[in-house]
Amino acid sequence: MNLNATLFAQMVVFFILWWVVAKFVWPPLVKALDERATKVADGLAAAERGKADLESAKKRAEQALSEARNEGTQRIADAEKRAQQSAEEIKANAQAEAARIIAQAKAEAEQQVSRARDALRTEVATLAVKGAEQILRREVDAKVHASLLDQLKAEL
Repeated sequence: MNLNATLFAQMVVFFILWWVVAKFVWPPLVKALDERATKVADGLAAAERGKADLESAKKRAEQALSEARNEGTQRIADAEKRAQQSAEEIKANAQAEAARIIAQAKAEAEQQVSRARDALRTEVATLAVKGAEQILRREVDAKVHASLLDQLKAEL
């Protein structure tokens, strides 16, 4: 065999193989590589969007946490204010109740003093009658002299 014919035959086979590869194998391979490249690019873009979303979510979470803290602080302040108001109301009610009890006790004491004075007047009148009876050495009728005894009570 001739070297030139072998070289020529190999060139013809190479070009036929190149044409077959270029026509049937290369386009699906390039298409698969392009699809893979777009998937990778989409994945990177999604990762970037995910990072941005994560940062946005972190900011929203920090803002929500800050709002929750502020709301909690406000609720605590409101609760303290309500507790203070309740304490003041209870204190005012207790003072009013104490004043009512003191007034009632004073009224009761005055009634007892009045009853004691009346009892004392009656007793003094009785003692005066007995004393007068002893002085006069005769018995004085308390029923007959009731008006005189009432006048004596009034003077005492």
